[in-house]
Amino acid sequence: MSSTEAPTTAARPPTPYQLVGGEAMVRRIADRFYDIMDSTPEAARIRALHAGDLSAVRDRLFEFLSGWLGGPPLYFQRPDHKCIMSAHRPFAIGPAERDEWMMCMRRALEDCGVPAEMRTPLDAAFLRLAEAFRNR
Repeated sequence: MSSTEAPTTAARPPTPYQLVGGEAMVRRIADRFYDIMDSTPEAARIRALHAGDLSAVRDRLFEFLSGWLGGPPLYFQRPDHKCIMSAHRPFAIGPAERDEWMMCMRRALEDCGVPAEMRTPLDAAFLRLAEAFRNR
């Protein structure tokens, strides 16, 4: 590069992780998701698929969402991580369970104050993910 050329720096667009608010917000979303699941009768089917203590799964959802949204790939750095599809395979997941999961996630995003312009693309991505988990 000659002394008259300006260095080129390709600015990367912000990731969804950054756009929703980073680590603190992703943690809030994961916690709120499980709070809703644990307290909402309309989520009874998916709540029944989980252990009584939701602590470990809260952490795993936070870790998964972190990397999935473009932040630190915490879940994938775990020595005990599983393929996310394989982790859900033992559970009977049909349209009702998918819809309950989506209801919890939609409410969590809204309750945590994720802006509507972010919720729309996230909703579509979460729906693709939830649909992929279906095994019946």
